[in-house]
Parts: sequence; structure tokens; C-alpha cells
Amino acid sequence: MPFFCYKGKMFCYLWVHKKYHQPYLGIVEGQKFDHPGLIIEKRSRMKIMLFDPNKDLPIKTITAILKQAINLYKTGQIKLKA
Repeated sequence: MPFFCYKGKMFCYLWVHKKYHQPYLGIVEGQKFDHPGLIIEKRSRMKIMLFDPNKDLPIKTITAILKQAINLYKTGQIKLKA
């Protein structure tokens, strides 16, 4: 599973949804912010964004979600390693 960190903390990952067989972007601290492009399902901490493999990636939406997630770390809402 391709997993990405931000300043030593788990940040996001790419995977394929078991039920829908679609690739998705998982945001580790997704429960700490709202975005209409994210869904929570049965996860308590993470939210995901499903992608239709037959369509172009929604780059503007992905960028907005990643910026919002990074902002959690920059504002101290997520504790970073010292």
C-alpha cells in the first residue's frame, strides 16, 4: 500500500476499495474536517475519496482536500514529532 507521511506523521495513502473495486485516496485525519468529496464509511479516523478509473482525476478537488489536511498539521491540530 503506498503510504505518505507529512513531517513524520501518517498523512494519506492510495488503495483500491474492496466493495466498489475503485481506487481511492485515504486521508488519515479525515474525521477532523469536512469536505463533500470525502466519505467516512465505517472508519473512525480516516475518510476516503473514491475515483472513477474511467475518468480523469479531479485535480482541483484533490488539491483542496490535501491543502485542508496539511493545514491541520500546520495549525497544531495534529501533533508533529519534535
